[in-house]
Amino acid sequence: MIDLKTVKSLITSKIINIPGWTTNRKIIVIESDDWGSIRMPSIDVFNIFLKKGYKVDSCNFNRLDSLESNNDLIALYEVLSSFRDMYGNYPVFTANCLVANPDFHKIKESFYTTYYYENVRETLLRYPNHDKVFELWHEGIRQNLFFPQFHGREHLNIQKWMKALKDDTDDIKFTFRYNTTYSGIDDYNYMGSFEQTCADELLYHAETIYDGLKIFKKLFGYSSKSFIAPCYIWSPLLEKTLAHNEVCYIQGNLIQLIPDTDHNKYNKKYHYLGQKNIYKQRYLLRNCSFEPALYKNNNPIEYTLNSIASAFKWKKPAIISSHRINYIGSIYENNRTDNLMLLNNLLKNILKQWPDAEFISSDKLGDIIVADEQR
Repeated sequence: MIDLKTVKSLITSKIINIPGWTTNRKIIVIESDDWGSIRMPSIDVFNIFLKKGYKVDSCNFNRLDSLESNNDLIALYEVLSSFRDMYGNYPVFTANCLVANPDFHKIKESFYTTYYYENVRETLLRYPNHDKVFELWHEGIRQNLFFPQFHGREHLNIQKWMKALKDDTDDIKFTFRYNTTYSGIDDYNYMGSFEQTCADELLYHAETIYDGLKIFKKLFGYSSKSFIAPCYIWSPLLEKTLAHNEVCYIQGNLIQLIPDTDHNKYNKKYHYLGQKNIYKQRYLLRNCSFEPALYKNNNPIEYTLNSIASAFKWKKPAIISSHRINYIGSIYENNRTDNLMLLNNLLKNILKQWPDAEFISSDKLGDIIVADEQR
């Protein structure tokens, strides 16, 4: 007897894969979010929070995720560079990056009245075993293993977090001491960068996007052609700012969560692959996932392969969500080693089942969709 979860999964795969752009090509895109953002600074901080009574062990992001280290990237590249598709391409991670983090020292100096941020390169230099990360990002770009795209300036709702600091909230002041934005209650309290409590915040969000895209170009030497909103929450009005700054493609899921400030809720907007908005930007939809660190699954490889098979059946590219958390070993080293072994086996099985599979980044997929429709 098929369980309800399986039925829902089958229905969702059809809803995602039926409408929109189609292709006979066996395209594989791996989209990986959160690179460059802080999360849990160290195992020592994790243990301090646990002793304080915070349930950090109940959330995998707090238990496993941290700023990527030299070792994390070296190990990831070793796996990716072990495979090539029939065209000689390595599997490439579309690495959706945050380009800044809070400057905790300056915020404290302002008595929590003013928000300051630091460039991600400054953040990296403050962490042990992170001094080569920026160079490794660029090495990944040169080798076509790791291709950064824009995820936002910070993975943080600045207004909400700063209000809690100004209100002298005990938990926030305590966690602030350890250079983290963890709320002490719910890890997602401040993660939705483009959540809104009032219409006036929209302009501020647009300004952070504009500023973040400028930083992105300075960091990587090119403009980001695609974007994905933290927590899949954003107002369609922000797409104008993205369009004016050379962003052509919007990554996401089936559902976009749109803040409704009048009713304190989210409105849902559904998308399909290749859909065009009024700024002629295209939506790219994730229809597969490989998230062994996030979801308990007895066979994550089989689950992902089945999703890929479903995508190909409906003549869709397989766009795989695989967050940074799966490849981080600073807090728990086995998280990285175990999941890289799974990634290795997944890639091996993909090429075995679909010898004509081809690995490309999200922006390249968007270019293919546009070129195909212009013929």
